Amino acid sequence: MTKNDYVIICGDFGGVWDNSKRERHQLDWLEQLPFTVLFVSGNHENFDRLAKYPVELWQGGKVQFIRPHVIHLLRGQVFHLDGYAFFTMGGAQSHDIADGILNPYAEDFEEQYWMMRRMGGQFRVNHRSWWKQELPSDAEYQEARRNLDAANWKVDYIVTHCAPDGVQDELGDRKYLHDRLTGFLESVKVRAKFRYWLFGHYHENKIVCDRFVLLWEQLVKVA
Repeated sequence: MTKNDYVIICGDFGGVWDNSKRERHQLDWLEQLPFTVLFVSGNHENFDRLAKYPVELWQGGKVQFIRPHVIHLLRGQVFHLDGYAFFTMGGAQSHDIADGILNPYAEDFEEQYWMMRRMGGQFRVNHRSWWKQELPSDAEYQEARRNLDAANWKVDYIVTHCAPDGVQDELGDRKYLHDRLTGFLESVKVRAKFRYWLFGHYHENKIVCDRFVLLWEQLVKVA
């Protein structure tokens, strides 16, 4: 492989988090690999830190360069890579927040935090382990529709973190809740023409309905 080859991570990259020495070392290690690393956002990203990177145009869509060859593919974009068109729509709703989101600035934060820990609660801390930007904004949905319109709703591959409503139902026997993003992706599934849809989020390796490829701990070659 060379830097002209791409490995695409289907969300939950997590490599931009705390700007620690360890993190910088890991990003430098990724930069030294003999290929280019691309990723869409998942629901476990530090969106405050990602927002500090400038947005640039690359291969037909908007990106953020974390390193010269470690690149965040923004939501609602259509990229042209090696003669193939890729539509990207990162993001997902967290499933591990049933007991709520804690405010780190609340007077009783420490008490709430340790109580949740003792109870084994499913919770996150706002702007520390959870960000509302895990789901797309209105502007990102609008941009996605504009770019799909420009492509006549025809691409080769779709790369997301979560799945459309119907695919999600097949995976979880309806245990996964529908939300605005999964509903939007369902509308893309119905309208768009594509070869394969690649996604992550559900911690399995599985092919669903022939063309939907759930990736967790494996790589697949698509082009």
